[in-house]
Amino acid sequence: MSISTVRLGRSGLQVSRLALGTMTFGLQTEEAESQRILDKAFDAGVSFIDTADVYPLGGTLQTNGRTEEIIGRWLQQHGRRGQVVLATKAVGRMGEQAWNQGASRKHLLAAIDASLARLQTDHVDLYQLHSDDRQTPLDETLEALDQIVRSGRARYVGVSNFMAWRLARMVGRAELLRLVRPVSVQPRYSLLFREIERELLPLADEEGLAVIPYNPLAGGLLSGKYRDASGSAPPAQGRFSLGTAAKMYQARYWNERYFASVAQLQALADEAGLPLATLAVAWVLAQPQVTAPLLGASKAEQLDATLAAADVKLDAALLERLNALTAEYRKGDAPR
Repeated sequence: MSISTVRLGRSGLQVSRLALGTMTFGLQTEEAESQRILDKAFDAGVSFIDTADVYPLGGTLQTNGRTEEIIGRWLQQHGRRGQVVLATKAVGRMGEQAWNQGASRKHLLAAIDASLARLQTDHVDLYQLHSDDRQTPLDETLEALDQIVRSGRARYVGVSNFMAWRLARMVGRAELLRLVRPVSVQPRYSLLFREIERELLPLADEEGLAVIPYNPLAGGLLSGKYRDASGSAPPAQGRFSLGTAAKMYQARYWNERYFASVAQLQALADEAGLPLATLAVAWVLAQPQVTAPLLGASKAEQLDATLAAADVKLDAALLERLNALTAEYRKGDAPR
């Protein structure tokens, strides 16, 4: 297995071509297994680790921050802080008070300090807005992010879950005000969710923004383990039944139209001699605007198929068939 590195957008920072997403750590996945996942990814050459202060997925205020704590202990126990590019995110609710969320100066300056304490480090390499806080002026948010970078608590900043027009405005305001400019965007992207190809990916290409897609397996649907299950309830174990996230993931992916597409994609994967998960991640990697897809896992063994995508180059004919089969998903989510 050979995982190369690539520049993070227009920055000078090199990151591994595959990144590790950690939102399962601390709820869906216990700490011992989380550390096994970290070890396996790191040993394979994945040195780009992404987390968020509100993780683990599906948790509550009482579990928020647990994922960062697990990563912090792993970094300290193995002395690996200098061997990884570490990214985290803020904006989500982290406390009972009204100001314990959002992209205000007050919250972001408190949130970065809290994340650094949990991660047991004095800085993160990439600090991202987890979502777009439309209640806070972009200028205020940019000023807070600029202060965080100038203080040394983060090296670069980025965003996640932003609409293209809002990200374009953010880049423009940063340039006008001579404040820190986002270097990356983290959107949802997979064979079953392609609408970012219409506006967000062209913007990222134009502005030199790194693209770090999450959900390349569509919440696990493209792992192949949920075949022929569209007429039944989700299994008790897994993301589709996970705490506060279950309803979101069921609404997002659990319907007959998606399962019909998965069956067709599985047939193409079988024809190509690849696990469906490998094919799905390899397709994301083949998109020219993509920097590093985020690989998630609840068990270390699940990484085998997704890590293998680093060594797969899909031929033009197969890419064309995959693009044609999933073209409808460029228009948005399938009906629910």
